[in-house]
Amino acid sequence: MKFLTIAKWEFLEKVRSKAFIVSLVLFPVIMVTFGVLPGILATKSDDRTISVGVLDESNTVMKPLGRKLDERYRLPDGEPNYTVRDLAEFDGREQVQGVANAMVSAGEIEGYFIVPPSILDSGVVEYRSENVGNIRLLERFTRTLEEVITERRLLARGFNPDLIRQVNASVEIRSFKVSEGGAERESGFLETFFGAYIFIMMLMFMVLTSGQLLIRSVVEEKSNRVIEVLLSSCSPRDLMMGKILGLSGLGLFQITIWALIAAAIALRFDAGFIVTENLPLLLVYFLLGYLLYAGIFVAAGSPVTTEQEAQQITSYVSLLLVFPTVLAIPAMQNPDSALIQILSFIPLLTPAFMLLRIPIQMPEAWEIWSTIGLLLVSIVISMWMAGKIFRTAILAYGKRLTIPELVRLLST
Repeated sequence: MKFLTIAKWEFLEKVRSKAFIVSLVLFPVIMVTFGVLPGILATKSDDRTISVGVLDESNTVMKPLGRKLDERYRLPDGEPNYTVRDLAEFDGREQVQGVANAMVSAGEIEGYFIVPPSILDSGVVEYRSENVGNIRLLERFTRTLEEVITERRLLARGFNPDLIRQVNASVEIRSFKVSEGGAERESGFLETFFGAYIFIMMLMFMVLTSGQLLIRSVVEEKSNRVIEVLLSSCSPRDLMMGKILGLSGLGLFQITIWALIAAAIALRFDAGFIVTENLPLLLVYFLLGYLLYAGIFVAAGSPVTTEQEAQQITSYVSLLLVFPTVLAIPAMQNPDSALIQILSFIPLLTPAFMLLRIPIQMPEAWEIWSTIGLLLVSIVISMWMAGKIFRTAILAYGKRLTIPELVRLLST
């Protein structure tokens, strides 16, 4: 049981390091900053009334536009979010544009719209401003102008716009997920998406952090010749298994701490917390996927001799986990498509795609058992290959094993 002693030493050595303690706190802060802060800033209400100019050359939209904006958009203190300034007091479009541009530069108005006489036919409106990237303002004015122009078109054709508005009233759809047993549970797109996505991100993080630590640990011990001392007290197999178990435990400990912090914050602020069904099955794929990649990292990292080579190996292997995230949306729309099913039976992609599919729509039982069996066989093969390469490569100094040599090593 020497590998357990090595696993304990690897875990305690890394968990006590300053780098681990800093990352334990810093990573959640970074994730919250980059993930939550942009959303908060994007949805934050304006703190002042914004003045926008309008040159209505059609004489049809100015009054209803101002009325609708005043009714619909208000600041938290009750004041209007937007005021519409009529630019028709100036004669000629060129003069209006000259004066309006000066007003924009002086900060008197945020920008201005030019509504041409042919607006009911063309539907084209011009907007000028120093900041044309104000998506919220443009989206609100566009939607309100569309309503005003639609009403004017209906009136011009003798229809009652109020009646049309009632007929075209928006419809709210509440979605419910139906399980195989017939039970129903209300679930929306975001809950389903993040329920599937979060496990892939956790697996990617585990592979990246533990894989890098694993390779760097081997490189460091090879460079200072500590590996020779270790091998005098244990076998290469014990050393390899101890490193995998110790660093895996470190990654799981880190993820557990973050999950507890996230749950505490969700309970404190009464926020929605993702609770996914089939959690035990997801954990099975998560652990099997990690063990598969751990074997690959050991096999790929054992021959390297420098830190730069270790980083390159880590990035190449990690790219395999990025591919399923690219197909996340198509997989959500059609998780049982032939392409997704085929990709689910490629061992290196199996964990990520099954973690993605299960929360969305449970695959058939034969797919579950087949993919689990495929992963088990793949893990045995990868660990066998890793063991043979590790046993020889860790004592190779100053010479990098070539691919033909690695193939010959595995065939013996």
